[in-house]
Amino acid sequence: MELKATGQSAGHDHVTQQGRRVRYLDRDEALRLLATVSMGRLVFTERALPAVRPVTHLVVGEDIVVRLDDRSTLTSLVTDPGTPGVVVAYEADVIDPESHLGWSVVVTGFAYVVADAEEGHGYAERLRPWAGESTNSAVRIRPGVVNGFRLEAVSPEAVPRSERE
Repeated sequence: MELKATGQSAGHDHVTQQGRRVRYLDRDEALRLLATVSMGRLVFTERALPAVRPVTHLVVGEDIVVRLDDRSTLTSLVTDPGTPGVVVAYEADVIDPESHLGWSVVVTGFAYVVADAEEGHGYAERLRPWAGESTNSAVRIRPGVVNGFRLEAVSPEAVPRSERE
């Protein structure tokens, strides 16, 4: 199954009334920014309801590898061999609470539990636990859709007159 982007295209800018511009990122820049932070939020389905867990991650090529520290999340992501994986979203951001400037990236794709115990343990060793006891389990997310944006400051002179009124 192929996932297709439905959001704004990269390079499209939108100026807000607060002197900030939203600049949409292309896939490469979004993944590069994601690799600069170590924590994000995994969004998945648990017992037919949406669930969100803070997790630590690594970017390996284009894949996002996350450490799971609670067994219920791991159970929700286990699939039968040969299935395409579980659809998840992964989000990370760095946005300044005062200026509201920064960036946000959301990846939607298929999640697979890292089945090779040695590989999973290796990832778990590189990823600090978020909280609680460690399961030494890792999940690999293969991105289908990668969306991101930067919130950037713009000078009042850069805002077109029609958008200032």
